[in-house]
Amino acid sequence: MTRPRTVLLVLACAVVAVAVIFMTLDVRGNWDYVLALRARKLLAICVVATAIAVSTVVFQTIAGNRILTPSIMGFDALYALLQTAFVFFLGAARLSSVDPRLLFAVEAGAMLLFSVLLYRWLFLGARQNLHLLLLVGVVFGLFFRGLMVLLQRVIDPNEFVVLQDRLFASFNGVAPDLLLVATLVTGGVCLLVWRMRDRLDVLLLGRDQAINLGLDYRRMVSLILILVSLQVSVATALVGPLNGFEPISFFGLLVANVTYLLIPGFRHGQVLAGAVLVGILLLLGGQLVLEQVLGLGSTVGIVTEFVGGTMFIIMLLRGMAR
Repeated sequence: MTRPRTVLLVLACAVVAVAVIFMTLDVRGNWDYVLALRARKLLAICVVATAIAVSTVVFQTIAGNRILTPSIMGFDALYALLQTAFVFFLGAARLSSVDPRLLFAVEAGAMLLFSVLLYRWLFLGARQNLHLLLLVGVVFGLFFRGLMVLLQRVIDPNEFVVLQDRLFASFNGVAPDLLLVATLVTGGVCLLVWRMRDRLDVLLLGRDQAINLGLDYRRMVSLILILVSLQVSVATALVGPLNGFEPISFFGLLVANVTYLLIPGFRHGQVLAGAVLVGILLLLGGQLVLEQVLGLGSTVGIVTEFVGGTMFIIMLLRGMAR
């Protein structure tokens, strides 16, 4: 058995073991009720981890950079701005009466529309410049955060407390119908990405080499950007931003780069499978730490971002040393 297959097998066993611990640890009372509740939470974790892992790996492939993540475009900041605007203009009481499916559709649709327009302009325009991509993403993120802070300054203090709960990722109380929609969307996107895995290997060679090998670069990148935008939008609208609307998602960065270390090479069939397993393992492990060690005194994003931020600093220091 080759190393990638061995690594995938070990990761799969680790995910199953952690999932069993998550489902059965410290269970008291009615087992049917507890297992059903935890199973829904486990499915939400798997969906979000899969969406972030696949979208990050694919985004880094077309960007040719292993530090950039899709959140550099301001997804999470836009989500936070939308939540702030909802509470500011509708009020917390009225917002709680709005159909969650409608809010989910508006949030996911707004993020998808914004990202598709921006991605097409940056990647498919006359100048394909990664520095421009980074700059525009940071600028839009700062713009969204600036508007968000402005609204929060004048919002009612009681409604601000409600808003705070909506600005961080939470796997508690995910609506079953929304979870079903997110699962179907994420599964469909992953299936399409899996079918394109050989062409993604070609994209790693760069734009000119991919075109010389007969790949329709413009169409391919357009499709990938739409799929990435759809995954990130749905995952963020489902549970909220994992990274607290910072410019770089350290969780996506952590998942992708741990996968690259465990499964070196260019085969996306192996890397994508490894990234999904690593993402589920880290996010599920972070939720376990949050519940069993921290006593729900924090958010799962803080746990995962701490580890991811540490790895980001190590990567920077290694780059400087070279």
